[in-house]
Formats: sequence, structure tokens, C-alpha cells
Amino acid sequence: MRIGLYPGTFDPITMGHIDIIRRASAFLDRLVIGVAINRDKGPLFGLDERVAMIEAECVSLSEQTGIEIVVHPFENLLIDCARDVDATIIVRGLRAVADFEYEFQMVGMNRALDDSVETVFLMAEARHQAIASKLVKEIARLGGDVSKFVTAPVRQALIEKFDPSK
Repeated sequence: MRIGLYPGTFDPITMGHIDIIRRASAFLDRLVIGVAINRDKGPLFGLDERVAMIEAECVSLSEQTGIEIVVHPFENLLIDCARDVDATIIVRGLRAVADFEYEFQMVGMNRALDDSVETVFLMAEARHQAIASKLVKEIARLGGDVSKFVTAPVRQALIEKFDPSK
């Protein structure tokens, strides 16, 4: 069974993330979405909120792709999380060269820790390459329309975060 782990903070999940999930599902039997508890990033959405958003998005993705997609919060090393969920493949999305430089270092470190886990890079579709959760949050905070970048439920969650009266 090919089990993949797609890690990230997903604060919030974007169309770019969904694109990577859909495409990774084509070569995996099971995909675990690892939601990092990274306290240093100071996420807008709490862990429970991020997990709930991702689970809601993954229900239809699992039905469409025919593979099991589960959400797994983690706070340990990525390679330990991979072991915890029996993943032999780490899936990473790339948007730009800057992403690759960072990811290249991470692959080297992860291989040094456990060379039985491979990392696979997927380029986001061209229309999703500029999407970054950080930018989506900034647009939403300033009252801009983020409907091109996130699903309707995530857009609503952003609106409520930045303007609780709505």
C-alpha cells in the first residue's frame, strides 16, 4: 500500500493545496494530510479549526479520487510523523524556485534521518502557483475577495475571523 504524507500548516487550506491533494491522490492508495501545530508561525486559525476545514474539503476529494484521505495533526519531526502514519512518501507542493531551495534542504535532512522515506515534489497548476496562505489572509484582512483562492466555506471562515459581525 502506497501511503503518502502531505504536511503543512494549512492556515487556511487553499485551492493550491487542494490541487496538490487531488494530484497526489493519483499515485497513492492513502493520503494523510499532516497538519503542523507550528506555534512559531502563530496561525490565524486554531488547530481544531484547520483540521475541520481540511476534513470538510477532503470528503468530496476522497469520493472523487477513490482513495482514503485522512487528517492527522502533528507537532513532532516530519520524518517521525511519516513513521507514525506508515507513510513512505512525503508529498510537497512547489510554487517557485524559492520553495525548491528550502525543500531541497529538507529532503537532505529527512533522508539523513530515514532514507526509507522518499519525497515527491508536485508543481501546483499554473493558475494556483501564486496562491500562498499568507497572502490569502492578508487579502481577506483588508476586505478583498479571496474566492479565486479558497473554497466558499474557507472564504466564509476568513470573513468571520476578520469581521465577526458577518
